[in-house]
Amino acid sequence: MVTFLPGRPGRLADVPSFDRAVGGAESNVACALAAFGHTARWVSRVGADGFGDHLVERIAGYGVDVTAVRRDPARPTGVYFRTAGDRGTGAHEVAYYRAGSAASAMSVTDVDLTAARAARVLHLTGITAALSAECRTLLHTLTAPAPERPLVSFDVNYRPGLWPDDEGPRLLLDLARRADIVFVGADEAEQAWGVTGGPAAIRELLPEPNVLAVKQGAKGATAFERREPGGRGGGGRAGEGASPSAFPAGSRAAGVARVGAGKAPSGGGTPKAPGHAAGPRPTASASAFEPALDTAVVATTGAGDAFAAGFLSATLRDLPLKTRLRHGHLFAAAALATPADFAPPPARDHADRLAALDDDAWGRLRLGPGWTQAEQAHEEANIP
Repeated sequence: MVTFLPGRPGRLADVPSFDRAVGGAESNVACALAAFGHTARWVSRVGADGFGDHLVERIAGYGVDVTAVRRDPARPTGVYFRTAGDRGTGAHEVAYYRAGSAASAMSVTDVDLTAARAARVLHLTGITAALSAECRTLLHTLTAPAPERPLVSFDVNYRPGLWPDDEGPRLLLDLARRADIVFVGADEAEQAWGVTGGPAAIRELLPEPNVLAVKQGAKGATAFERREPGGRGGGGRAGEGASPSAFPAGSRAAGVARVGAGKAPSGGGTPKAPGHAAGPRPTASASAFEPALDTAVVATTGAGDAFAAGFLSATLRDLPLKTRLRHGHLFAAAALATPADFAPPPARDHADRLAALDDDAWGRLRLGPGWTQAEQAHEEANIP
């Protein structure tokens, strides 16, 4: 969607002007991965209008492959307006105008399924599932077990206002159980499924994904991972069972989209999709918790998308579970420091230096405005 950000604080009824920007959970992830040096493809539909031109051009400007984005001559590009107030406050307002939009009409017959499946990781979100019955069928098709199915990453992204009935939580739970990597907030798990026991209880509800990342707001995030015998993560593509060295850290990979596509991890730390071919069943498990960073917060919109992008980026680079969480926090910290839905992540070497800090130094990081532009870690991090 096109996002309109207010020129000043206040009610939507009172704000006289807005600045135009790009919004959308999947495109946010695709842009962040591409900006970080991965290969990413966005698969979607937009209107054959000026707003559609704007979205395609801006997203392509971050290095995302947009050749699989189709233009709909009969339906408009979705737009939404929001206030400057943070989503967590009672003053926050959002006005969506996407009923009948090109994206809401996505279906198995008018989306490039070949482009979405020509990937090693396919990133999807619950927001797309909420848009229409056709979108839900599309996501069920893409998450169906199949020998050549790419690894599926799914961000629950439960938004009660987008679901016209009480079927939303059940449908999202079903999609999450069909995925390989799942992102969910502890707060949305409680709101959607009534789970109040924290990350461990959410893992009990969702034992199927090989990797589950539970976001715990300002506290931090916990991740769970099933491992094969011998300590390796969930394996490679479609039954390959590749070794960690099969996908070197410098590889250009990854990708995400509204239907989401790109290249994905192979080797250690990578889960298998349901229905993928053989290899020993994972019998061991690992978990990790990493505290969130002390960050200057301008707005929280887009921080969850950024966390998913950082975690997926580190997964693609075959980094340990703890480091994947840290990269998620670093990408989220970049998004928190901007009023827009998307902010470019820090440079790769910059993020790697920060993610490699010892636990004490990590806990004392203070990230201020503009920290992603600092050339050295100590320049943007106030470590008393």
